[in-house]
Amino acid sequence: MTSPQPGMKRIVAGQSNKPQRSRAVEIALAIGLVLLIAAGAAVSSMSNAQSDAPPKATDAAELKLGYFGNITHAPALVGINQGLIAKELGSTRLSTESFNAGPAAIEALNAGAIDATYIGPNPAINSFVKSKGESISIIAGAAAGGAQLVVREGINSPADLRGKTLASPQLGGTQDVALRSWLAKQGFKTSTDGSGDVAINPTENSQSLKLFQDGKLDGAWLPEPWASRLVLQAGAKVLVDEKDLWDGSQTGKPGQFPTTVLIVNKEFAAKHPQTVAALLKGHAESVAWLNDAPAAEKTSVINAALKEDSGAELPADVLERSLQNIVFTTDPLAGTFPKLLQDGVEAGTTKQADINGIFDLSALNTATGGQISAAGLGQD
Repeated sequence: MTSPQPGMKRIVAGQSNKPQRSRAVEIALAIGLVLLIAAGAAVSSMSNAQSDAPPKATDAAELKLGYFGNITHAPALVGINQGLIAKELGSTRLSTESFNAGPAAIEALNAGAIDATYIGPNPAINSFVKSKGESISIIAGAAAGGAQLVVREGINSPADLRGKTLASPQLGGTQDVALRSWLAKQGFKTSTDGSGDVAINPTENSQSLKLFQDGKLDGAWLPEPWASRLVLQAGAKVLVDEKDLWDGSQTGKPGQFPTTVLIVNKEFAAKHPQTVAALLKGHAESVAWLNDAPAAEKTSVINAALKEDSGAELPADVLERSLQNIVFTTDPLAGTFPKLLQDGVEAGTTKQADINGIFDLSALNTATGGQISAAGLGQD
């Protein structure tokens, strides 16, 4: 009889059935192992599906908010100084950073140095266009109006600007685009390098005042309070009040154009919608306060905020003139944005693009119970 090979069990007819029971046990164990593997695969699949799911929305530990030390950013100044935004944020810590102009704030937002910022509409458009809609959402308006082209004596008409040097706060900023667009409509050629029929030198606002006083600038297209400061402190006069260029056909609100809006980093908003909603509640309270507060109290609070931000208050006449030129509103005047985009294209500071989706006003309307329209350019 041939001996079985090592590792094999030989079964002979008539032997006990115990080995057969062992075989049954082996089969059962094998089936159990297959089922266990299958169960493990299912658990692994569920785990992978959960890891691929979007992260659960939570309150942010910190909100980093940007703004400018301008009267056109008074909703930020008041909301921060009066504690209105911090109150709504609750346990979320509020930290702030002040900027001089929009492009610098956009750089900070894209780099993660801030999460949301008050800003002019054109830098917001530029960021949206360059990122193909991935970078920011406009979530509210803040201020309308409050920008003027002020010039020195002897300049009485657009024709007198040929060969002159003008300033704007920063290349690609809202006033820079407005200036370049207006000059183009007057028949002047300008360039982003400063050449052309009229030289445009992007200059920090405080430097524009000094350069104008020193006779090194012929004029500037500026937001408040800087337009008023050049008029009241440096002898400038208004050649163009930008409100006169907006007939209301896009919004139904003649003379109103967006000067300041509130934007948020899209990734931050997706992770922390509750924090964004809280920010909007505080923002809306700040706008309401600005529209309801007595003039003396409003002046006092804004000046206190400016002093904390820059170390200096504004003269009463400058502040009064500035506030007369501005409307504080949570409406971003979305209907104006196709024109703002086209102005940027003609000025050479942005590219032609589709800006559908740039607005998300749903959280604002929920927070305030309003019905502010995105004019077909996003959610409202």
